[in-house]
Amino acid sequence: MTQARNAGASRQWAMVGLVVLIGINLRPFLTAPGPMLASIVADTGLRYAGVAMLTLLPMLLMGVGAFVAPTIETAVGVRRGLIAALALLMSGSLLRLFATDGLVLILTAMMCGAGVAFIQAAFPGIIKTRFPTRVPAITGLYSAMIMGGGALGARLMPALASAGYGWRAALAWLAAPVLVALIAACRVLPDAKAVRPDKTVTGSLLRRPRSWALVAAFGLINSGYSSLVAWLAPYYQAQGWTGAESSNLVAIMALCQAVSALGLPLLARGSSDRRPWLVLAAAMQVVGFSGLALFPTQGAWWWAGLCGAGLGGSFSLSIVTALDHLPRPEQAGALAALMQGGGFLIAALGPYAMTVMQVWTGNFSAGWLMHAVCVGMTSLIYLRLDPTRYHQAMRSGGADRSGLSGCPS
Repeated sequence: MTQARNAGASRQWAMVGLVVLIGINLRPFLTAPGPMLASIVADTGLRYAGVAMLTLLPMLLMGVGAFVAPTIETAVGVRRGLIAALALLMSGSLLRLFATDGLVLILTAMMCGAGVAFIQAAFPGIIKTRFPTRVPAITGLYSAMIMGGGALGARLMPALASAGYGWRAALAWLAAPVLVALIAACRVLPDAKAVRPDKTVTGSLLRRPRSWALVAAFGLINSGYSSLVAWLAPYYQAQGWTGAESSNLVAIMALCQAVSALGLPLLARGSSDRRPWLVLAAAMQVVGFSGLALFPTQGAWWWAGLCGAGLGGSFSLSIVTALDHLPRPEQAGALAALMQGGGFLIAALGPYAMTVMQVWTGNFSAGWLMHAVCVGMTSLIYLRLDPTRYHQAMRSGGADRSGLSGCPS
């Protein structure tokens, strides 16, 4: 009996390690180019619209991928799907070594985005299944690793480039940690039989106003993240900051994301009502985006840190809240995947909207204020997420055959 418990504990810790390794690889491909953008533009001839595509297109694929992932899971299984997705992410990173022009660089970003799309769609359901009593803590850890990986990508790339590797080789080095995660996934993930997705559940979710509210909130919040990844470093480089200084700023933003993504779910775990913490995360973003727009040179580190802390907390708490709505892992995972899929389709528009406003006004200040307004609107959605009404929210819209039901309070 003791031996069996020890084996079970070892498997759980191995799975926690895999959560860390996979999470840390899901954002560096997005955050790494920004601090080296001046060199990338000089070598490839990319303009503002092309630079925006480096974030917009992967985000679009993350959105579409959430809807395609269940079909892929049915065809090949979660284990094989995750291994293939990691291989695609690794290949996209490695091929950046040969990015001779802007088109090739954009194509590699799309490859990375496609791989990440499947992983992000599948992982919340895996967490709900493997850690049913520790969903907030493990989701917080997973989210923190995502944000920490973003900080790592932003901070290391300029150092590697200045060490003589050049921006192409620096970006290609991101394939190395993905390889480590790929090897770990091959060893840790069980080869479970694929479960055919219940289309009645997905159809039922699409008829719920609550599902669309979660999609809208997730999308509006993460549009701010995609804009920061694309434009925070260039915004300050245009004001005279060096590439190293702007990369430090992006790293601070991502580091604060990681701390908040882990910390806020832990603070919120004592109550099923996540609303106070969601609103706190939104308030930090409103202050941060407003500071970037109105007082960019006074307290730049504070504004970036506040934006990061608010974004990280919102990301992890949004996933936890979606998983809270339904008791069965496959249903809760489907809702979280739907929220991320639709949300990332909205979030992809953030960098492009910033580009349009930059062309209209000549600077990015109006774009940062736009995101502050979007976060304020999201707070109104958060206030409606009363956990005592989850059951009613998930059964609204009439009877159906899905067996869909909300979590009791």
